[in-house]
Amino acid sequence: MINHWTLQQLRLFEAVARHRSYTRAAEELCLTQPAVHIQVRRLEEIVGLPLIERVGKKLLLTRAGEEVYAATVAVMDQLRALTGEIADMKGKVAGPLKMAVVTSAKFFMPHFLGLFIQEYPDVAPQLIVTNRARVLERLTENLDDFVIMGQIPNDMDLTVRPFMDNLLVVVAHPDHPWADRVDIPLAEIVRERFLLREAGSGTRMSAAQVFAEQGLDVKPYMELGSSEAIKQAIMAGLGISVLALSSLELELEARRLVILDVAGFPLHRTWYAVHLQGKHLGLTASVFLDFLVKEGPDLGVRKGWVAELHPAHRPREARKKLGKTRTP
Repeated sequence: MINHWTLQQLRLFEAVARHRSYTRAAEELCLTQPAVHIQVRRLEEIVGLPLIERVGKKLLLTRAGEEVYAATVAVMDQLRALTGEIADMKGKVAGPLKMAVVTSAKFFMPHFLGLFIQEYPDVAPQLIVTNRARVLERLTENLDDFVIMGQIPNDMDLTVRPFMDNLLVVVAHPDHPWADRVDIPLAEIVRERFLLREAGSGTRMSAAQVFAEQGLDVKPYMELGSSEAIKQAIMAGLGISVLALSSLELELEARRLVILDVAGFPLHRTWYAVHLQGKHLGLTASVFLDFLVKEGPDLGVRKGWVAELHPAHRPREARKKLGKTRTP
């Protein structure tokens, strides 16, 4: 039976199973939906069992489909790793580049990857975005070339490479009564309705440390699982939060959010590329890490992620002192 399977059939089945959609799989692979459907049906005929079934409007994997999908994922991972190893032998920067990043890093890592791919178009990046707890699990299990995070665990032997500053700011709705104030005391800020990430989030840990140093404790009004959810909650007028400046570019430009001028903020933290100590990195991963360290500071400044706050993002009173007029 296995002698009749083709790599293309497995590749198409994997995409359909992952997306739970023939249409989305076809779009990803630049094929027509009927062509994908035909190849998956041929694979089912070879296996002798249905792999995918339709229940209502949903595509679900059968028991056989789950087994074939797990094996297919393993095969694809092995082939990608082999591609990287062969590229290393040839001294070529190509093949898979696999990394996991905490959710706050998803706003800037695609920019680094885009620049890198322009120089090395044969690299195939795989970016896993998840929370800090899962990133730490992946780091422990050595599932990626490296991970990106802002808070380094103290109980692991790691190789850590800083590559860019991480500015944390207090963010509010433009109509917040304190939007025009300057040098707001921390003791007043803690009485506001704080929207916080889940316990264990690096951003939350950094903010909590600053308040704790002043003998203050922030009580969460709501806990949300992503920076996007927090931004939406702020725009809905539910409260304020501490977020990475790199995650706010569009909202600040559109005046959907404003940065409050709070004593002790912005917090200056650092983004790190991290992997287990002693881990052997392939050529592609090593070159990309060097690229991050070299380009990180400059790109951060050019994008406005780490520079001093743009005058248009400061409270109105602060802009008056700088001789600035309010941006319409």
